[in-house]
Parts: sequence; C-alpha cells; structure tokens
Amino acid sequence: MSSDLLDKGYKPNDVEKYWYDFWEKEQLFAAIEEDGQKSYSIVIPPPNVTGVLHMGHALNITLQDILCRFRRIRGDNVLWMPGTDHAGIATQNVVEKKLANEGLDRHKLGRKKFIEAVWEWRSEYGSAIINQLKRLGASCDWKRERFTMDEGLSLAVRKVFVQLYNEGLIYRGNYITNWCPRCQTALAEIEVEHDDHNGHLYYILYPFEKGSVEEGHGGIVVATTRPETMLGDTALAVNPDDKRYQGIESDMVILPLVNKPIPIIRDGYVDMAFGTGGLKVTPAHDPNDFEIGKRHNLPIIKVIGDDGLMTSEAGKFEGLDRFKCRDAVIKELKETGLLKKVEPYNHSVGHCYRCKTVVEPNLSLQWFVKTGPLAEKAIEAVKKGDTKIIPEIWTKTYFEWMNNIRDWCISRQIWWGHQIPAWTCEDCRELIVALDTPESCPACKGTKLVQETDVLDTWFSSALWPFSTMGWPEKTPLLKKFYPTSALVTGFDILFFWIARMMMMGIHFMGDVPFKDVYVHALVRDVEGKKMSKSKGNVIDPLSVIDKYGTDAFRFTLAAFAAQGRDIKMSEDRVEGYRHFINKLWNAARFAFMHITEENSKPFSLQSSAGNLSLPDRWILSRLNFVTVNVAEAIDTYRFNDAAGALYRFVWHEFCDWYLEAIKPSLYGKQGEDRRQATMNVLWFVLHDALILLHPFIPFVTEEIWHKLPGTRGSIMKASFPLDRPDAANYRRDNDAESKMELIAGIITGIRNIRGEMNIAPSLLLDVSVQSQDEKTQEALNQHRDIIINLSGLKTLLVELPGEKPKRAATAVVETATIYVLLEGMIDFAKEINRLENEVSKLTNELTAVSGKLSNEKFINKAPGDIVEKVKEKQRILLEKQGKLKANIEKIKEVAN
Repeated sequence: MSSDLLDKGYKPNDVEKYWYDFWEKEQLFAAIEEDGQKSYSIVIPPPNVTGVLHMGHALNITLQDILCRFRRIRGDNVLWMPGTDHAGIATQNVVEKKLANEGLDRHKLGRKKFIEAVWEWRSEYGSAIINQLKRLGASCDWKRERFTMDEGLSLAVRKVFVQLYNEGLIYRGNYITNWCPRCQTALAEIEVEHDDHNGHLYYILYPFEKGSVEEGHGGIVVATTRPETMLGDTALAVNPDDKRYQGIESDMVILPLVNKPIPIIRDGYVDMAFGTGGLKVTPAHDPNDFEIGKRHNLPIIKVIGDDGLMTSEAGKFEGLDRFKCRDAVIKELKETGLLKKVEPYNHSVGHCYRCKTVVEPNLSLQWFVKTGPLAEKAIEAVKKGDTKIIPEIWTKTYFEWMNNIRDWCISRQIWWGHQIPAWTCEDCRELIVALDTPESCPACKGTKLVQETDVLDTWFSSALWPFSTMGWPEKTPLLKKFYPTSALVTGFDILFFWIARMMMMGIHFMGDVPFKDVYVHALVRDVEGKKMSKSKGNVIDPLSVIDKYGTDAFRFTLAAFAAQGRDIKMSEDRVEGYRHFINKLWNAARFAFMHITEENSKPFSLQSSAGNLSLPDRWILSRLNFVTVNVAEAIDTYRFNDAAGALYRFVWHEFCDWYLEAIKPSLYGKQGEDRRQATMNVLWFVLHDALILLHPFIPFVTEEIWHKLPGTRGSIMKASFPLDRPDAANYRRDNDAESKMELIAGIITGIRNIRGEMNIAPSLLLDVSVQSQDEKTQEALNQHRDIIINLSGLKTLLVELPGEKPKRAATAVVETATIYVLLEGMIDFAKEINRLENEVSKLTNELTAVSGKLSNEKFINKAPGDIVEKVKEKQRILLEKQGKLKANIEKIKEVAN
C-alpha cells in the first residue's frame, strides 16, 4: 500500500462540502418512522429565521450532533428534528428596516401586504442559518424541517390556544409588562437585554399632609432612579418592622409637584436597607408596585404612554418624552427644595433586544396563560425523575422558578406571528375564541366580528415544538415512535423561558414529558472569560474560524472544553492547537497506509493472532478497550470534555507517540513475517475503531480516512460501535501488557529527560545501565530491551542487580528500577555548565525587568487587567525556566564530581 492514498496534508475545505453532500444524497440523516430499532430523538432549539451563526449556536449544535452521530453508530434509529423560529419582533424589525430603505412603512402597506412582505423576505433569506448549521456538520433530518409559522404548526398553536381558553387557563387582563416604546409591544424577559448603567439615585422629600416642612413637621425622603414616574404615585410605603417610621402620626404625605395627598401604607416588600426605607408606589409603572397596589387596593394612574411620552395624567408635563420629563421634574424639585440629594448609582437597565430602546414597565391589556396549574405537574415530573436536568445544579434553579412562577403574558402588539384566534362582536361585545374564523356571533347572531390584532408570543409556539413538529394534533407514527424525545441540549439562559414551558405544554397535551434528559451547557466566552459582545470587540465568528482551521478542529475544541457547569474560554489559538490534533491523526493514517493492505484488514481475531502479538500490540489493544468504554460512558452522561480528552490522549500520546514508534521494527520485517502480519492486522484494527470513536466529534476527516482505509465499505456513519459488534470479545483489558508497557515507557521517558536536561543531541547513542532488585522488572526489561534501545537511542543497555553507582552517570528512578545514563565522553561538563549559567543570567535580567513592572503601582493601577495578567504569566514562566535551569546545573555538577 502507499501513503499516497491520502494527500500529504489534510485540506478541510476540499473534503467538507463533498462529504456533507454525500451524506445528504445517501439520506444518512433520515429517521425511519416504523422499524424495530431502538429510537433516539432530539428536537433542535429552533434558531431565529433572522439568525446568524454565533458561538452559542456552534456549541449547542456540535453537542447535539455528537449525541446523534454516537447513537447512530450504536444502532439506534435517530431523529434529529430541525427547524427555525419565526422570531416575531426580530423578523418584523428586519423587514421594517428594509421597507424604510424603500421609503415605506408597515402602516402604509397595511397588515395583509406587510405579512406578504415578511413571507417574501423569509423565502429569500430564511435558509441562511440552516446552511450555516450544515457547515458545522449538523446531521439533522432536513427533509422534516419545520417552521413555527408553517401550516401544521399554526394549526397546533390555534388548537392549544382554544383548548387552554376553554379550560380557563387563558384569560385577558391588565398587567405590568416589559414594554418597548419604539416597537410598541410587550416583551418577554429573554427579549430584554440588561446592561449596567451609571445613573443617579434621587432623594425626594414627600412632606407629611399635616402641617408643612417649614413648620417642622417634616416628611419621608424617598430614593428613586426614575423620578418622572412619581407623577403616577398613589401611595408611599414603609416596612411595618422599620422602627424609623413606627412613631409617625400622619397617615398621608403630599405628592411633590402634583400637590395631592397620598396614603402611607405598610408592606413587608419594602427593603429597609435601600435608600431611606421609604418606597414610592407607582402601580402603573413597576411590576412590584403593581402587586403592592393590588394588595392595598390602590388606584392605578398611567403617566407614561405606550409611545414613551407623558400622558394627560402627568399634568403640565404632558407630551414630554419620558427622559426629558425626568430632567424637568428634577429641575422643579430643586427649585421647590424637595430634592434633598443626588448620588451616583450604577444599576441594570433593560433594553429591547432588537432596537436597543430602554424598556418601560407598562400597564396594558394583555392575554395571559394561568401557569400555576400547569406548573404543578411540570414540577412533579422533575421530582419523580421523568425528566432529568443535567448538571444537577440547574434542578434547584428550575424548582425555584417554577414554584414562584407568574402568569405568562402571551400577547404581542406586532403583526408578524400567530394572530390570536379571538374575535369581538361589534354589536354585543361578545368575545369569541374559536379554532376557525366564525361566521356570526353565537350570542346575537351578528356578523360584524373583529379579530384580535395582537399576535402570540414567539415562545408560545416554541413551547409546542417537541410534539407539534411531529404532526400533533394528528396521532402520527412519528409521534408514536419518537415522543417523548430522548434529550434536549440547550443553554441555561432559556431554561425558564422555553424548557419550563415545553414541560408544561408537553405534559398537558401529550400526557407525558417532552424529553427524558435536559442537558444545560454553559456559555462560550473569550479567552479572558469575558462575555463576547460587538462593543467589546471580542466576538469570535464561527464561520471565520471554520474557514481558517476547518470544521473538525473547531468542533473538537468546543467538545474538549465543554465541561459541565463551566464556561468555555474560546480563542483561535486553542482551535489551532486542535487542528494539530487533526493533522496528527491524518499523518498517522498516512503512515498506516504505507503498510496495511486488503489482506491484513480482515476482521481481527485476538485468539488466532495471540501467539504473534508483541507487547505494544497487546498494550494498544488494551488501551483501545479502555478508551472505548470510557468514551461511551462519558457521552452517555453528557461529559463531552471527558470523552474528547480521552480520545485526544489515546490518539496523540498512546497510538501515535508510543505505539506507532514501537512497532516500526516489526513493520519493517526485523522481527519476522508472522509478527509483521500480526502487527499490520492490529494497526488496521486500532485505526479502524479509533475512527469510529472519533467520528461523532470530527465527522469529516474520519469519513475521508475511512473511505481510503482498506477493508471498509460504505459510510462510517453506518459503522457499528466496537462494543456492539460480534467481535466485542476482543475488547478486554490486558493488565499484564499495560503494567509492562508502563514500566518500559517510564524507562524510555527517564532516559529522554536526562538527554534533554544534559543537552545531548538525539543522534548520539547512549550507554545505559538499569538496576533493579525485582525479578519481574528485570525479566520485563530484558524481554523488551529492543523497544527501549530503539526508542531511547541507545548503544548498549545493561540490566543488572543493584550495585555500585557508575561514575559520571545521570540518574532517574522508575518504579523499582534505577536508570544510569553514562555521560563520560558524551558532554563537556564545564562547557555545559557555562552555557546554562549564561542562560540563567539572561533570564535573571528579563525577570528583573518584569518584576520591576509588577512592583510599579502606576502600571498595576492604570494598565488594563488582561495586560497585567499577561505580565504576571510571563513572570511565572520565567521563574519556572530559571528554576529548571538551576536544577540542571546542579545535576551536571553532581554528575561531573
């Protein structure tokens, strides 16, 4: 055979598109609705149709693909259901911007034509994110791709809404929601982005109604970040346990600027430690104040309109923008002497995730899902273990959120989305909720029916995703085969907004949980551990990384750092490091192809070849068993980093660094033809199975090598996992081989370390003595001395009982053996000591400069944190080098004497 079967270097761009097209053409991603295989299913968290691949997508899709490819080679019938989300607000904003560039807006177009424009945009651009997922190697069943606004899912949405309404679980009412004045719609919590803001805390005096401040009657000072909302205050609250306010005689204060009395109320919600312990209560403009208002039957006064302008309730401030009103209120409070002080205050401010407008808590008429009854069963399902959340730390968070769940606002004041199936009769004001458009009012038979203009929250349709994508409300074979799904892989940021709601809807409408496992992965951050953002300039584009290093290197990097509960610190340097791993595998395959043939690539039998197997052969087979079992266990328990780490160590260190080097004498016929044939057989077998183990992580390069590997047929996606094959009996540990090889590798490493420390050229052959009292150690070393001599570069190797230490010999101890490398005539001791001392001197000068910088307070206080850390790391590396060089000098002096 020849290494020419593979190019000299792996070129990912040449093979990735070819193999992905091949997989799709051969329908290797397709699930079978009716067969006898064990089923395994995952539904993709649907990316927004407006989306562009980011690091979060890349990690999420990579982990799902690892699971799906792994389950396929384990013989399961795998359904990975793909699709996209219509992303109501995001998509409407994109299309509105497009129309604005054409001199149009949605109101000029009208609702019908605007919806048509959105569908046209989706038809033209909606597949972009799907194509990007394919570049990652996502093995979804693309022929089943769904869209949250397609006909089937729209029917499911309407049916769920109508049923919940009829069951009394959907209602309409006034409530505080996150409101975007620019988009003119309510927002879900996840649609609000919170940024730290350097604002101010304003301390405002609310005078007691009895008497006046001038007369010494005083009042209560309240601290607020939003003084413009005080125009809508309807009470001032204090904590009943706050001793500062237990003796006040007045039960009313005067609302500044408005000059009307409002009551002083006692409520346990008030934080006594914040500000002065007094809380202005504005039920129309704060969700917590709204709840206080309900408890105390307070009036609700809306002073900020849906457009962000002050309403008539704001009196003379009517028509002002809310932030200009803030300035005007502060100015007047100063003039009246009621603004007591202003403090800088850093706090979190919510912004609309699409247009970045500051979000306003807003009272409006909305549709809600009554979540309490639904949440009870979802809580119980996790308690019973019907659904497991991994890592376990997120289970507690799930319970905390579900036990304190609020009713879910499901209406949005936009046009793109599922229009709520509710109609109002203009004649008698009857509200009609129906699956199909009604022809007349059931109450008065009138025909003037007006449909609700609001659409449903995007998360409403997403909550049905696990069963609506499989054909519900029809009882389809797909639902029967693949529901409940096996696993859901998602980020922790949507644990509540999506996962909890899928749990509630799945149990309510399907009578079973939507997934058996929920694996919650962490965030991908930059190398410093900071969250990636465009403003910081630290965003890493996955597509650029793929173009530069290849998909497999990128995927393996993500998997290798995907430890449970720990964020991934990503950098291109790390991806480049794993590209070296891909190249290492490629070069190992090229080496193997120089030797293996169709003849020695037949199914391997340990029993028939046992007599001809060398120690390295037995050892690598045992290690292959070890890594196979560990990889299977790690993937089954979502320890992706452990699986990737085990594969890396096996391929790079055990297979490439040790096994391939150890078997070269055998492959070149120096140990007889029978041994050569047996070794070639083992080489083929190990490479064959290593490719199968690696395939879920690095699918493209493994498919390319697989197709060039003699004796393989079809795609690697059709291969069987080693533990599931009839020859699984070959998979057993050989403890004897492992202990002997560990000893020999230790001896070789000890000799190599001495060679490096003493700066002895690799071309110089060494004389070595190994002394040991242990008979088994002596026997093993004598039996496999050829491996030690070959891999250590020795002229002679003497294995003997402990005796006098040879003169001028460097020493190392491995297990029960002591190694002596004879250095007489090999190095000039004085010259080597002088060389090392010169290196130490250079390092000392460098260290002086670095340490001087770190002792400079101006540098520590003014330099960016990452720069300071880099200098500290340089100091650590220099100190470590200096220590090693000094230790080497002492060793050489000891040997020389």
